[in-house]
Amino acid sequence: MEYKNLAELLESTGYPVVYHHFKKPPPPPYIVYLFTRSNHFGADNKVLAKINRFQVELYTKSKQPEAEKKIEDALDGADIFYGKSEIFLETEELYQIVYEIQL
Repeated sequence: MEYKNLAELLESTGYPVVYHHFKKPPPPPYIVYLFTRSNHFGADNKVLAKINRFQVELYTKSKQPEAEKKIEDALDGADIFYGKSEIFLETEELYQIVYEIQL
């Protein structure tokens, strides 16, 4: 999958989606995705395979397994492997579910 198709894939969940940040966040749940780093593979001073890492972040007011399932179904349907973590952001009073992916 190309980076440019990631937004479309995430929009298929039905939740608001933005790259990096909202100027004014909508009511949760919503999705933010961002580039975190590259991990290219190469030899002889040439990049042979470009590997870009992204975070897909789901923000919710309460634990919402159905929202997580929508993202996981979209990623699974596109054959995108992911790692998952979760924290509670006390200052925002939001859960943040983070999916780490490579494209």
